[in-house]
Amino acid sequence: MKPRPSRTADPPHPPAALPATPQPGPGPAHDDDTPVYVISIAAQLAGMHPQTLRAYDRLGLVTPGRTSGRGRRYSVRDVAMLREVQRLSQEEGINLQGIRRILDLGSQVMILKDQIRQLTEELALAHAEAERRVADAHRSHRRDLVPIDRGAIVVWRPGPRR
Repeated sequence: MKPRPSRTADPPHPPAALPATPQPGPGPAHDDDTPVYVISIAAQLAGMHPQTLRAYDRLGLVTPGRTSGRGRRYSVRDVAMLREVQRLSQEEGINLQGIRRILDLGSQVMILKDQIRQLTEELALAHAEAERRVADAHRSHRRDLVPIDRGAIVVWRPGPRR
């Protein structure tokens, strides 16, 4: 019987052997937010131990989706976020509270960018509607009237009565 690896041990093989992004399979297409990876696969893709992913979930750094049985399911975006947390921690030396703040600010930026995109679209629609209304108003003008030059104004003042 083969001994089981320790839960706290590092993954047995380097993450570089894994593909950078998962390849789409023959099944239905998924977007980056679809939770599809179990914790062991997500940990391999991120180059971390599953226990680290559980700790990050408890701390609220990377919160995966859940199945009906409460099992964790990670999306492609979650795996990318795990890699970013690891990079910030190891390469930049930022503590977990700092990483949480960075992730929160990044999330706010994404929300604000989405609001800007939405407002830009609404503004473009309103501008197009205003142009349409101006064009309708110009089309409704009567063409049988002749414009006159009103450049000179003559004021008549009655003179004294004789």
